[in-house]
Amino acid sequence: MTKPLKSVHLTNYYHKNSGGISTAYNKLLEAANRRERFVRLIVPGEKQEIEEVGEFGRIYYVPALQSPVFDKRYRILLPWQYMSEDTIIRSILAAEMPDIIEIGEKYALSLLAGMIHKGHLKALNRPMLVHFTCERMDDNINAFIGDSKALKWFARRVTGNYIFPMFDFHLANSHYTAQELFDAVGYADNPQPSNAFFNFCWRYFRAATVPIKERVFVNQCGVDIQSFSIERRSDEFRRQITKNHDLPENAALLLYAGRISPEKNIQLLVDLMKVLAKDTDKNYYLLVAGAGPKADWLKKQSELLGGNKIIFLGHFDKETLANYYANSDVFVHPNPREPFGIAPLEAMASGTPVLVPNSGGLLSYATDENAWLAEPTAENFAAGIRDILTNAERRDKKISQAYETSRNFSWEHSTDQLFATYDKLHEDFKQRNKFFSDEAASRDFNFAELLSYK
Repeated sequence: MTKPLKSVHLTNYYHKNSGGISTAYNKLLEAANRRERFVRLIVPGEKQEIEEVGEFGRIYYVPALQSPVFDKRYRILLPWQYMSEDTIIRSILAAEMPDIIEIGEKYALSLLAGMIHKGHLKALNRPMLVHFTCERMDDNINAFIGDSKALKWFARRVTGNYIFPMFDFHLANSHYTAQELFDAVGYADNPQPSNAFFNFCWRYFRAATVPIKERVFVNQCGVDIQSFSIERRSDEFRRQITKNHDLPENAALLLYAGRISPEKNIQLLVDLMKVLAKDTDKNYYLLVAGAGPKADWLKKQSELLGGNKIIFLGHFDKETLANYYANSDVFVHPNPREPFGIAPLEAMASGTPVLVPNSGGLLSYATDENAWLAEPTAENFAAGIRDILTNAERRDKKISQAYETSRNFSWEHSTDQLFATYDKLHEDFKQRNKFFSDEAASRDFNFAELLSYK
C-alpha cells in the first residue's frame, strides 16, 4: 500500500477569529482526517504549543510578535525565525520530513522556499515546494499603499522575478488570483522586459525548467452547506434582530460579513448608505459582522451618517452568523478585487440575495443568473438593492440559482479536489525531478524562452 503524502503548510494568515483563509486551512485539516492524510500547519501564536486535530491533523503554533501595521490582530512569523538551523520552524520541518511544503504567503515566509531551492535545508531531502496564492500582491499594494503605475510595476517584478522562481508549483484560489502570476511573466503585460535580469533571478533561485503554464493551478474554496442553510430562515429570529437593535419591523436589512479592512473597499458601504438614506419609502440598515483595522473609522462614519443606519455586530460564532445570513434581506459584498470570496457563497447557501462587484475572483461563481453584479459605485449598488427588494420574480429565480451554485462548491468537494491536485503535482515532481531539482541545468538554462505570450 502506498504511503500517504505528508504536507506541511506555513502561513501568517491564521488566527482563531480570522476569515476565509483560516477557514480554508481548518477545512483542510478536517479533510485530512476524513481522507486519512497527514497535514501539518505552522502558524504564528502567542506561545509555542501543539494542537492535535484528530489523528491526522496537527497545528504548530510558533511564538511571534503582533503585526506592527495593517491588522494588529495577526501575528507574524519573520525570516529570522527559519533562517538558522536552531529555529523552531526548522526543527518542526526536520521532525516531520514532509513530502510537500506549501507556503501560503508572499512576504515574510516565501524566502524559505528559496532557501530550500538553493540547498540550505538538505536534511529535508528536497520536498516539493508549493506556493498557495490566496491574494494578489498588486491588490494589496493598491489597498494599503496606493495606486500608481510604478507600484503596479513593482508588484509584477517581485512576483515574476522573486516569487515565481522559488516554488515548483503555484496553487491559486481563483483564476483571478492566478492571473497575476501569468501577467508577471508575460511579454504582453511587460513591454521591454530585461531578459538578462529575469534569467539572473531565475538561475539564482535554481528555478524549475518546466513550462510556466504547467506550474500554475487553481483550486477554488468552498462553503459549509450544512451550517449555512435556507432552513435557518425564521420569522422569530428576524423579529429578534429588529428588537435587539431597536429597528422598525419593516426595516430592509443589508448584511456585510468580513474583515473591516482597506482591501475590502469598506468605503463603498458608507457611500451606499448615504445614497439609500435619500429614499423616503424604505428604511435601510446595514448590519456589519466582523472586525478589522478600519472598524473605528467605520464607526465614526456611522456616527456622521446618523440614524443608527450602520450597526456593528462584532465577531460571531458560526451558528449566530448563519442565522443572520438567512434572515437578512440582501448580502452586500463591496470588494471588486476579492481573491475568491467565501462570504457571498455562504449567503447563497443561506438563500439570501447577493449583490457583488462585477469583477475579481467572485466571478468564479457569481453570474447574472445567480447574483446581482454591479459596478462598485454607491449609485449602482443602490440600484441593485432596490431591484432585489422590488422585483420578487427575479429575486426568487436568482436565489434558486444561487442555492444550486452553492451545492457545487461544498468544502468536501473542494478539499477532495485539492488532495487530488497535490497527488498530481507530486507525481509530476517525481517523474520530472531533474527539471525541478537539477542545479546545473538551471544554472545554464535560458528561462526567457519560457516567458508566456511571447
